Amino acid sequence: VAALGGGMMTWRALLADLGSPLPFRPAAKVFFVGQLGKYIPGSLWPVLAQMEMGRELGVPRSRSAAAFFLTMPVQLGSGLVISGVTLLAATPGSAAPYAWVFLLIPVLAVAFEPRVVNAVLGFGLRKLGREPLERPLTRRGMLTALGWALLGWTAYGLHLAAIVHDFGPSGPSAVVFSIGAFALSWCLGIMTFVVPAGAGVREVAMVAVLAPMLSQGQAITVALCSRIVIVVGDLVCAGAAGIAARRDVGPTRDQTTGKPV
Repeated sequence: VAALGGGMMTWRALLADLGSPLPFRPAAKVFFVGQLGKYIPGSLWPVLAQMEMGRELGVPRSRSAAAFFLTMPVQLGSGLVISGVTLLAATPGSAAPYAWVFLLIPVLAVAFEPRVVNAVLGFGLRKLGREPLERPLTRRGMLTALGWALLGWTAYGLHLAAIVHDFGPSGPSAVVFSIGAFALSWCLGIMTFVVPAGAGVREVAMVAVLAPMLSQGQAITVALCSRIVIVVGDLVCAGAAGIAARRDVGPTRDQTTGKPV
């Protein structure tokens, strides 16, 4: 749940930097309920859900879409960095088979520069015939989002280390390795956009990444347990956020014009 919260805070930081700061409860509802769409084949359901729910809170659709599509590269880039560092620190050589994936890091590093991001967003909005964003992304906002993403990866790694511990591996080295193993398998899974939530792909990748620490049967068990825990976590977060946000229901205004929605 802490890891999922890190993902929500990453998105919330980007949305706030773009000009739509949302209180914690409404932001959690939009993010977590919208994220349930990732279990439907296709990659657009979460962003469509977030755009519609965000509109009810006065967030322009273009701003919601921008925050959504920025969250993915932020999580991907931070995940590749933290997986490379932790895997090398825990088990030197374990990251070698996946060196080709880490070639994306320099590309994503350039993409994290706000001037590049703003230029790409502006170009995309012009092609779609939309108005440009009222507020450009700043370096501070990007660094804040990256910080939340790194905290999220740490929590994901701790959850995986707790499962791995049942099969023997323990100690600081196992925890560090688990952080890298989860982050790398997530990054590999998220690259398969047509599979709901990277289902299957992430588990296959996790089994391969865990090979230096566990047998194949143990790694398969760990991967499946991790998937079950995260699915339950998604449902718990969406339900809790929806219930909590109902207490904050009130009149909303468009955050660009100030007019009631």
